[in-house]
Amino acid sequence: MIVYQYPKCSTCRKALKFLNEAGIDFVAKDIVTNPPSKTALQSARKLAGVPLNKLFNTSGQSYRNGGFKEKLKTMSDAQAFGALAADGKLIKRPLVIGDAFALVGFREDEWREALGL
Repeated sequence: MIVYQYPKCSTCRKALKFLNEAGIDFVAKDIVTNPPSKTALQSARKLAGVPLNKLFNTSGQSYRNGGFKEKLKTMSDAQAFGALAADGKLIKRPLVIGDAFALVGFREDEWREALGL
């Protein structure tokens, strides 16, 4: 299981603490220096069962400064996945990709269910 996270993000730190306390094995990757590929993002979207716009960190500076609120309305899926893969700060975090599931953001009850806790 890979957890894409940003070390300065309090929600990410909370999620990692949750996983550590639950004894869950994972590999943490810095979402800014090592963002997921387009293929990984496409897989995560399918596994999580969320619309593409839910992968975007709408409260982030990259989203606001890049004008993605308007751009997303006219971007193709390929363009959107390309933008996400190019700038990890655009991605809602933490992003977890497991063998048969993906989690976007940290909601403890959702994580407990997905991880069988």
